[in-house]
Amino acid sequence: MEFLTVEHISKQYGKGETRVDALSDVSFTLPKGQMTAIIGPSGSGKSTLLHILGGVDRPTSGSVFLDGQDVFKQNNKNLAIFRRRQVGLIYQFYNLIPVLDVEENITLPVIMDGRKPDRKQLDHMLELLDLANRRHHLPSQLSGGQQQRVSIGRALFTAPGIILADEPTGNLDSKNSAEIVRLLRESNRDFKQTMLIITHDESIALQCDRIITIADGKITNDTMNTAS
Repeated sequence: MEFLTVEHISKQYGKGETRVDALSDVSFTLPKGQMTAIIGPSGSGKSTLLHILGGVDRPTSGSVFLDGQDVFKQNNKNLAIFRRRQVGLIYQFYNLIPVLDVEENITLPVIMDGRKPDRKQLDHMLELLDLANRRHHLPSQLSGGQQQRVSIGRALFTAPGIILADEPTGNLDSKNSAEIVRLLRESNRDFKQTMLIITHDESIALQCDRIITIADGKITNDTMNTAS
Protein backbone atom coordinates (compact mmCIF):
# COMPACT_ATOMS: atom_id res chain seq x y z
CA MET A 1 0.00 0.00 0.00
CA GLU A 2 1.28 3.46 -0.89
CA PHE A 3 2.03 5.66 2.12
CA LEU A 4 2.35 8.97 0.27
CA THR A 5 0.33 9.79 -2.84
CA VAL A 6 0.89 13.01 -4.79
CA GLU A 7 -1.77 13.67 -7.43
CA HIS A 8 -1.38 16.33 -10.14
CA ILE A 9 0.23 18.95 -7.90
CA SER A 10 0.72 22.38 -9.48
CA LYS A 11 1.89 25.59 -7.85
CA GLN A 12 1.79 29.03 -9.45
CA TYR A 13 2.99 32.35 -8.13
CA GLY A 14 1.72 35.65 -9.53
CA LYS A 15 -0.68 36.23 -12.42
CA GLY A 16 -0.58 37.19 -16.06
CA GLU A 17 2.85 38.10 -17.37
CA THR A 18 4.39 37.75 -13.91
CA ARG A 19 3.07 34.22 -13.38
CA VAL A 20 5.66 31.61 -12.45
CA ASP A 21 4.88 27.89 -12.64
CA ALA A 22 6.95 26.45 -9.78
CA LEU A 23 5.36 23.00 -10.17
CA SER A 24 3.33 21.60 -13.05
CA ASP A 25 1.20 18.45 -12.78
CA VAL A 26 3.53 16.49 -10.47
CA SER A 27 2.36 12.98 -9.51
CA PHE A 28 4.08 10.08 -7.76
CA THR A 29 3.64 7.64 -4.88
CA LEU A 30 5.94 6.40 -2.11
CA PRO A 31 5.56 3.13 -0.20
CA LYS A 32 6.12 3.15 3.55
CA GLY A 33 9.77 2.92 4.54
CA GLN A 34 11.25 4.04 1.23
CA MET A 35 14.17 6.51 1.22
CA THR A 36 13.88 8.71 -1.88
CA ALA A 37 16.12 11.47 -3.22
CA ILE A 38 14.78 14.39 -5.23
CA ILE A 39 17.42 16.00 -7.41
CA GLY A 40 17.43 18.81 -9.95
CA PRO A 41 18.94 22.21 -10.69
CA SER A 42 18.30 25.30 -8.57
CA GLY A 43 14.86 26.74 -9.27
CA SER A 44 13.47 23.43 -10.51
CA GLY A 45 10.71 23.31 -7.87
CA LYS A 46 12.27 20.83 -5.42
CA SER A 47 11.90 22.95 -2.29
CA THR A 48 8.40 24.09 -3.29
CA LEU A 49 7.38 20.44 -3.57
CA LEU A 50 8.89 19.61 -0.19
CA HIS A 51 7.05 22.49 1.49
CA ILE A 52 3.76 21.34 -0.02
CA LEU A 53 4.31 17.74 1.09
CA GLY A 54 5.02 18.99 4.61
CA GLY A 55 1.87 21.10 4.72
CA VAL A 56 3.92 24.30 5.01
CA ASP A 57 2.58 25.61 1.68
CA ARG A 58 -0.63 24.81 -0.20
CA PRO A 59 -0.71 23.79 -3.86
CA THR A 60 -2.61 25.81 -6.45
CA SER A 61 -4.20 22.55 -7.55
CA GLY A 62 -3.85 18.83 -6.90
CA SER A 63 -3.95 16.62 -3.82
CA VAL A 64 -1.58 15.05 -1.30
CA PHE A 65 -2.57 11.95 0.68
CA LEU A 66 -0.46 10.75 3.60
CA ASP A 67 -1.40 7.37 5.06
CA GLY A 68 -4.82 7.75 3.47
CA GLN A 69 -5.43 11.26 4.83
CA ASP A 70 -6.19 14.09 2.39
CA VAL A 71 -3.74 16.68 3.73
CA PHE A 72 -5.27 19.83 2.27
CA LYS A 73 -8.90 19.00 3.07
CA GLN A 74 -8.06 20.02 6.66
CA ASN A 75 -8.55 23.49 8.12
CA ASN A 76 -5.50 25.48 9.22
CA LYS A 77 -5.72 24.33 12.85
CA ASN A 78 -5.81 20.65 11.93
CA LEU A 79 -3.12 21.20 9.31
CA ALA A 80 -0.82 22.58 12.03
CA ILE A 81 -1.51 19.49 14.17
CA PHE A 82 -0.81 17.30 11.15
CA ARG A 83 2.58 18.98 10.63
CA ARG A 84 3.58 18.49 14.27
CA ARG A 85 2.56 14.83 14.44
CA GLN A 86 3.07 13.42 10.96
CA VAL A 87 5.95 15.40 9.41
CA GLY A 88 9.57 15.69 10.49
CA LEU A 89 11.35 18.56 8.72
CA ILE A 90 15.13 18.84 8.46
CA TYR A 91 16.56 22.05 7.01
CA GLN A 92 19.97 22.98 5.61
CA PHE A 93 20.43 25.74 8.20
CA TYR A 94 19.16 23.70 11.18
CA ASN A 95 16.41 26.16 12.33
CA LEU A 96 17.19 25.57 16.01
CA ILE A 97 15.90 27.89 18.74
CA PRO A 98 19.06 29.70 19.98
CA VAL A 99 17.90 30.11 23.61
CA LEU A 100 16.97 26.42 23.99
CA ASP A 101 19.51 23.70 24.74
CA VAL A 102 19.87 20.41 22.87
CA GLU A 103 17.23 18.56 24.92
CA GLU A 104 14.76 21.42 24.66
CA ASN A 105 15.19 21.77 20.88
CA ILE A 106 14.68 18.05 20.32
CA THR A 107 11.57 17.80 22.51
CA LEU A 108 10.00 21.12 21.43
CA PRO A 109 7.50 19.63 18.90
CA VAL A 110 6.24 17.15 21.53
CA ILE A 111 5.84 19.89 24.15
CA MET A 112 4.06 22.17 21.64
CA ASP A 113 1.67 19.28 21.02
CA GLY A 114 0.77 19.25 24.72
CA ARG A 115 2.53 15.98 25.46
CA LYS A 116 5.20 15.04 27.96
CA PRO A 117 8.52 13.89 26.44
CA ASP A 118 9.50 10.29 27.09
CA ARG A 119 12.80 10.55 29.01
CA LYS A 120 13.90 7.04 28.10
CA GLN A 121 13.26 7.74 24.42
CA LEU A 122 15.13 11.06 24.72
CA ASP A 123 18.17 9.40 26.31
CA HIS A 124 18.19 6.80 23.53
CA MET A 125 17.94 9.51 20.88
CA LEU A 126 20.83 11.49 22.40
CA GLU A 127 23.00 8.36 22.43
CA LEU A 128 22.08 7.59 18.82
CA LEU A 129 23.02 11.14 17.81
CA ASP A 130 26.22 11.09 19.89
CA LEU A 131 24.95 14.13 21.82
CA ALA A 132 24.55 12.68 25.31
CA ASN A 133 27.39 14.83 26.62
CA ARG A 134 25.98 17.93 24.89
CA ARG A 135 22.39 17.70 26.12
CA HIS A 136 22.48 21.05 27.95
CA HIS A 137 24.54 22.95 25.38
CA LEU A 138 23.00 25.81 23.40
CA PRO A 139 23.19 25.77 19.58
CA SER A 140 25.92 28.43 19.67
CA GLN A 141 28.08 26.00 21.66
CA LEU A 142 27.82 23.26 19.01
CA SER A 143 29.58 22.59 15.72
CA GLY A 144 27.62 22.63 12.46
CA GLY A 145 27.49 18.83 12.37
CA GLN A 146 26.23 18.69 15.96
CA GLN A 147 23.54 21.29 15.23
CA GLN A 148 22.35 19.28 12.26
CA ARG A 149 22.20 16.15 14.44
CA VAL A 150 19.97 18.09 16.86
CA SER A 151 17.77 19.03 13.90
CA ILE A 152 17.54 15.37 12.91
CA GLY A 153 16.73 14.38 16.49
CA ARG A 154 13.92 16.94 16.61
CA ALA A 155 12.48 15.54 13.36
CA LEU A 156 12.69 11.93 14.54
CA PHE A 157 11.57 12.38 18.15
CA THR A 158 7.85 12.65 17.35
CA ALA A 159 8.01 9.39 15.33
CA PRO A 160 6.35 11.12 12.35
CA GLY A 161 4.95 9.36 9.32
CA ILE A 162 7.46 10.98 6.97
CA ILE A 163 10.81 12.76 7.20
CA LEU A 164 11.40 15.60 4.71
CA ALA A 165 14.98 16.85 4.43
CA ASP A 166 15.88 19.95 2.43
CA GLU A 167 19.61 19.84 1.54
CA PRO A 168 20.45 18.41 5.00
CA THR A 169 24.21 18.37 4.29
CA GLY A 170 24.42 21.53 2.18
CA ASN A 171 26.04 23.56 4.97
CA LEU A 172 28.49 20.88 6.16
CA ASP A 173 31.96 19.63 5.26
CA SER A 174 32.45 16.19 3.69
CA LYS A 175 33.12 14.41 7.00
CA ASN A 176 30.01 15.77 8.72
CA SER A 177 27.97 15.23 5.55
CA ALA A 178 28.86 11.54 5.54
CA GLU A 179 27.87 11.25 9.21
CA ILE A 180 24.50 12.91 8.63
CA VAL A 181 23.72 10.62 5.69
CA ARG A 182 24.69 7.60 7.81
CA LEU A 183 22.30 8.71 10.56
CA LEU A 184 19.45 9.22 8.10
CA ARG A 185 20.03 5.84 6.49
CA GLU A 186 20.20 4.09 9.87
CA SER A 187 16.98 5.78 10.98
CA ASN A 188 15.31 4.76 7.73
CA ARG A 189 16.33 1.13 8.21
CA ASP A 190 15.89 0.84 11.99
CA PHE A 191 12.62 2.77 12.37
CA LYS A 192 11.18 2.11 8.88
CA GLN A 193 10.91 5.88 8.36
CA THR A 194 9.67 7.06 5.00
CA MET A 195 12.13 9.74 3.86
CA LEU A 196 12.27 12.26 1.04
CA ILE A 197 15.59 14.07 0.68
CA ILE A 198 16.29 17.05 -1.55
CA THR A 199 19.96 17.13 -2.49
CA HIS A 200 22.44 18.43 -5.04
CA ASP A 201 24.93 15.78 -3.86
CA GLU A 202 24.99 12.78 -6.18
CA SER A 203 26.74 10.63 -3.55
CA ILE A 204 23.76 11.14 -1.20
CA ALA A 205 21.22 10.38 -3.92
CA LEU A 206 23.02 7.15 -4.74
CA GLN A 207 22.51 5.92 -1.16
CA CYS A 208 18.72 6.25 -1.49
CA ASP A 209 16.33 3.56 -2.71
CA ARG A 210 14.93 5.76 -5.45
CA ILE A 211 15.91 8.93 -7.32
CA ILE A 212 13.34 11.39 -8.70
CA THR A 213 14.64 14.14 -10.99
CA ILE A 214 12.78 17.44 -11.34
CA ALA A 215 13.39 20.16 -13.94
CA ASP A 216 11.25 23.23 -14.65
CA GLY A 217 8.62 22.07 -12.17
CA LYS A 218 8.11 18.66 -13.73
CA ILE A 219 9.34 15.13 -13.03
CA THR A 220 11.75 14.21 -15.82
CA ASN A 221 13.05 10.91 -14.45
CA ASP A 222 12.07 8.43 -11.75
CA THR A 223 14.29 5.39 -11.18
CA MET A 224 14.86 2.77 -8.52
CA ASN A 225 18.44 2.54 -7.27
CA THR A 226 19.36 -1.14 -7.12
CA ALA A 227 22.80 -0.32 -5.68
CA SER A 228 21.51 1.39 -2.49
